[in-house]
Amino acid sequence: MSTWFRRIKKGISTTTEEKKEAPDGLWNKCPECKATLTAKELEDHYHVCPKCNYHHRINAKEYFQILFDEEPELLFENIGPKDELGFVDLKPYKNRIVDAQKNTELKDAMTVGVGKLDGRSLVVACMNFNFIGGSMGSVVGEKISRGIDYAIKNKMPFMIISKSGGARMMESAFSLMQMAKTSAKLTRLAKAQLPYISLMTDPTTGGVTASYAMLGDINIAEPKALIGFAGPRVIKETIKKDLPAGFQRSEFLLEHGFLDFIITRQNLKEKLVNVIDWYVKK
Repeated sequence: MSTWFRRIKKGISTTTEEKKEAPDGLWNKCPECKATLTAKELEDHYHVCPKCNYHHRINAKEYFQILFDEEPELLFENIGPKDELGFVDLKPYKNRIVDAQKNTELKDAMTVGVGKLDGRSLVVACMNFNFIGGSMGSVVGEKISRGIDYAIKNKMPFMIISKSGGARMMESAFSLMQMAKTSAKLTRLAKAQLPYISLMTDPTTGGVTASYAMLGDINIAEPKALIGFAGPRVIKETIKKDLPAGFQRSEFLLEHGFLDFIITRQNLKEKLVNVIDWYVKK
């Protein structure tokens, strides 16, 4: 080959090693309208899409930032789940616990905090959906129970933010017992004449809906939240009929008398202040 046509410089590289990729978590795509938003933009809008008002799923850390005036005191953080039954499905339950704790940096699916909401004291028990689907196990029930005891002792209103796939079946009957346990504890809160506010978010299903989520003195929900015992697909397959449009969404439940009102996150804190003040005056 003649030297006149010989390549003497290295050609343009197209290997993937030289590509610069955006860091994980920098961008978010809205599941509703498909708009692309930066993580900072979404956080500044209370994790609500500014284009279509879709409420992205968030956990206790984010709700506490929205509600409390300052960082709240976390209660009962020493309580963690145990595999009392040695349960195994696709993998041992004890391994699921370890993996969930490592990935979320949480002990379990419930976080309880106490602090000030525009100067008003409030105890909030908030579920974390990223911990095994926000499933209700023994720890969830115990933290709610202790949170109620704390509210009664200190004469504070109590609030639960529900976000759950239902009972944690890896704990079998121990999980189902939490339905009766938390319901009984809420009766004590009522006897102490302290308000219980239930906020249902997407999704609130199964044993959680069948117990404490629907027992509030005030039952409220975020827009378009899925709320129900069994899911729409299961119900449709059971009754062999098409379901009404928006079935089990918060707007449907409000129309049929299961909710007192629907509130967006942007207005949540202000509305809760009004609710607390109304109960205190009463």
